Amino acid sequence: MNSTRNKLGIAVMVAGGSLVLAACGGQSGGSGSGASGDPASGAVAVDGSSTVAPLTSVAAELFQAQNSGVNVTVGTSGTGGGFEKFCRGETDMNDASRPIEDDEKANCEKAGVTPAPLTVANDALTVVVNKENTFATCLTTEQLEKIWAPKSEVTNWNQVDPSFPDEKLVLFGPGTDSGTFDYFTEAINGEEGASRTDFTPSEDDNVIVQGVAGSKGGLGYFGFTYYEENADKVNAVQIDSGDGCVTPSVQSAQDGTYTPLARPLFVYPSIEALKSNPAFASFLTYYVENDATIAEQAQFIPLNDKQNAELQTAFEKAMSDAGVPVSGASPAAS
Repeated sequence: MNSTRNKLGIAVMVAGGSLVLAACGGQSGGSGSGASGDPASGAVAVDGSSTVAPLTSVAAELFQAQNSGVNVTVGTSGTGGGFEKFCRGETDMNDASRPIEDDEKANCEKAGVTPAPLTVANDALTVVVNKENTFATCLTTEQLEKIWAPKSEVTNWNQVDPSFPDEKLVLFGPGTDSGTFDYFTEAINGEEGASRTDFTPSEDDNVIVQGVAGSKGGLGYFGFTYYEENADKVNAVQIDSGDGCVTPSVQSAQDGTYTPLARPLFVYPSIEALKSNPAFASFLTYYVENDATIAEQAQFIPLNDKQNAELQTAFEKAMSDAGVPVSGASPAAS
């Protein structure tokens, strides 16, 4: 997502697997909510989904342009890995490309952490192939299952479809801590986590892009935003779930025709962090109130009107549960 960040002209440093958005401040907590018009100060820690991270990073960059006293880190441990940190109270918010699971909720509850789900964007999970692949322009969900099933023995493209050439199939995909992996395996193979294991996994979507781009028979999958950023390196595959081939796009994700790979994207703020960290409460307020602008600048698929109304309601409930007033919005993104 470097091109998006470069457009904003705000310094971003990569350290220890996290995006560290340059500003002054401490390790956690802060002072000032920004509600009175005074800039917030302190630190905000976010981790989780590599799919959602670019969206949250743009939100943080725009927020910090008006609140230079806040230090925001955005890690990419994957949805599951992020929830582990979140439920230990190590982060203020978790980015997630799937809903929180029951065992994760239980871990949070044991640790006294209360997650509040907020839907902030949509995604069209995109299957991609190498640029030289001109034959696999559309794949059925049955063909995808044939490729990715736990006991799959498909190693050549001509095993997917006899009309395809004799070309070795080289697979790349998200690691098992990824919410994208969880979502894809459930949508395609019928069970979360059910997948063949002889593929190259990575929590870094850029590694998947590079792998597919560098392998003539390559195939992988990741979020739509990463595809848009790398459309010059890989080709998107249309998906046929029974009603014909559908291209992943903003429209097909919003209107529900891109099935079964259209999905919502989430952030999970901690109610306790909202109570104890005014800088975080100010950041989340900015994120929600400018969600459409942030999605546009980050090149994500924005919420539709119904989803946006639901976001506002869920946000107001989270702030109410935390005892934080919603009035006094942060200035709008420019």
